[in-house]
Parts: sequence; structure tokens; C-alpha cells
Amino acid sequence: MALYTHHLPAWKRTEVEEIKRHFEEYPVVGLVDMYGIPATQLQQIRENLRGVAYIKMARKTLTRRALDEIGGEVAGMSAHISGQSALIFTSENPFKLYKLLEQTKTKMAAKPGETAPEDIIVAKGPTSFKPGPIVGELQQAGIPAMIEAGKVKIKDTKTVVKRGEVINAKMADVLAKLSIKPMDVGLILKAAYQNGTVFAPETLAIDETVFLGQITLAAQQAFNLSVNAAYPTAQTTGAILAKAVREARSLGIEAGVYEKDIIDAIIGKAYRSSLALKELVE
Repeated sequence: MALYTHHLPAWKRTEVEEIKRHFEEYPVVGLVDMYGIPATQLQQIRENLRGVAYIKMARKTLTRRALDEIGGEVAGMSAHISGQSALIFTSENPFKLYKLLEQTKTKMAAKPGETAPEDIIVAKGPTSFKPGPIVGELQQAGIPAMIEAGKVKIKDTKTVVKRGEVINAKMADVLAKLSIKPMDVGLILKAAYQNGTVFAPETLAIDETVFLGQITLAAQQAFNLSVNAAYPTAQTTGAILAKAVREARSLGIEAGVYEKDIIDAIIGKAYRSSLALKELVE
């Protein structure tokens, strides 16, 4: 936790106290990066989140001061402050918040100096370009290009920028000409806080369909284990009794135990055995 030895001007103190107050008012707080969002898009995002989440923009120094003054796990969120940071307050759970923020993202062309958020891949195949200087530009950027049937063609699929690498000016220009937009522009969640726990975005990025499938499979496996182990629960008692009845009936028939509920089955079995024996004899 940082130690502060100077007093804040009144307006800065008001900002810090407002942030701290919102932490008390909302159960979930997210730290987001707003870098590169056009003003019109930000206005639309605010409108879409109205009634669901409140976005608080403040200077990074004041945000960090507020987090440090709150202390505990909240202070740890300061390490995630980068770019143009803001706080988002909501009553939704962190997983729902992550999903909401993912929906604010749009793809944009890369600018020189930006960092690739993921591997940038140029796929092989024809382009819309006619033969000309573009061939040399692509090759200078490390993209294998050739002319075929009067069009410029990418010969092989290639990863031109790896995740985390800086995109230089030449590469940014080529990617824009190829209409490749690798940058995610929107509210990028850096961390989320709830009940003393700070969640990383990787933890919140779950595929709901896959997750539901895993829960369903686990429930089925638990049900089968309970039935096969004859461990009765409210959900499996009926299936265990039905299984026991079937097994007892089969055992009774095989052992020839004369009981009124299975006598017909025993006679039927004996009759089939006699027919099979008769065919062998004849």
C-alpha cells in the first residue's frame, strides 16, 4: 500500500471520496481500460449500460489513491491500472459484467505503436488488388505475395505479428489495406472486485455453453455413481430401487426361484430351453 505524505486539494479529495463511496454502494467494481474509444462510441456505451452499471472516470493518480486508501484486496487493483482507466460500478455479478463489457467491443484498424492483443494472421488466397506497388509493400512487411490471374495473391498463411508485440508503421499500413482490424476497442476489463476477491478477466471469460455442458455431464456421472454404488439420495432412490427390482427378477429367473411375480417368466424360459433341446435331438 502506497504511503501519501501530502494533502489533496479539495476537488481531488472530493473525487477520491466519491470513488470510495461507490465501493460501499455497489457490490461489484470493475477496472476498465478505455483507450482508443471514440467519443461517440463511449456515449453509446454509457447509454447501453444505463441502469445496469455506472462508469466513473478519474485521473489515474486519484483512482490509485482511492484504491490504496480503501486497502485490503481493493488496493491490489492498482497494479492493473493502465492506459485510460476508469471504474465501473454495478450490482451484476463479475461474470455478467465481463459478458456485458465484451459486447461493447468493436474491431478497429491498428495504429503504429499499438500492441497486438492476439496473434495477427494474414490468410493465404487472392486479394482485390491489381498488380502494382502493393506487391512490394506486402513483401517488405514479410507477407509472401505474388501475382496470379491478374490479381495479387497471398501465397501462404502467415502470422505477421505475435500477441504482445508492437505493431510498426509499415505493418499497420499493410493491415489496413488488407482490411484486417486486429484491435479491440471498447471497455476492456482489467480486473473485477467482489466480496474481498479480485478476479482476473481470464477467470471470468467462460463459455456458458461449454460450462453448462460440463455441469450436465458432472450431474449425470454423479447420478450414475450413486445408482451403481447403491448410495440412496432424494434424486436417485427411485432409480436404485428400480435397478434392484430388475436385478432381483433376473436372479430369480436364472436360479429358478418359484415366486408368483416371476413364475411365468421361469416357465417361458423352460419352454424355450425345451424347444432348443428338441431341435438338437431331432
